Amino acid sequence: MEAFVTSTLTVALAEIGDKTQLLSLLLVARYRQKWPIIIGILAATLINHFISAWFGQWSASWIPADYAGIVIGVSFIAIGLWVLVPDKLDDEDTRCSCYGALCATFVLFFLAEIGDKTQVATMVLGAQYASIVWVTLGTTLGMLLANVPVVLLGEKLMRRVPLNLVRYIAAAAFMMLGLATLWWSL
Repeated sequence: MEAFVTSTLTVALAEIGDKTQLLSLLLVARYRQKWPIIIGILAATLINHFISAWFGQWSASWIPADYAGIVIGVSFIAIGLWVLVPDKLDDEDTRCSCYGALCATFVLFFLAEIGDKTQVATMVLGAQYASIVWVTLGTTLGMLLANVPVVLLGEKLMRRVPLNLVRYIAAAAFMMLGLATLWWSL
């Protein structure tokens, strides 16, 4: 259960102000079909994060146990610093607009997550916890918690959320998690 809760909170925090929220706004403005967009986010995230959690767990098997906590702690601190850098939507993320809402959302979200901080966080969580399933479910829920309100409420919500403050809080949370992991590892 710890893997699920930690994964949910980690990704929900990392997603605030992320390009996938901008992508959610773009998709809902383009298609105006909220449920296909939400289903596309869910499907893309489940597949992408399952692969990421599996890769993280597989990678951890190659890291000596004495160093695993240090690598994980430093990774969380690095993600915390990465959260401070605002995302912007890449031009290539808009190329699938000729497809339906569900297909376009699936493809764009899957591609947007490749190399993104939440994918890296999912790999780190997969390395930290022994349960790929709970990490995947947690990170997917975190992604939905951050993006579904954007799909449902759109620009009204985004105008009221002080993104810089939330970004600093998320960065601090990642760094504290990293420092705590380092502390427990030494």
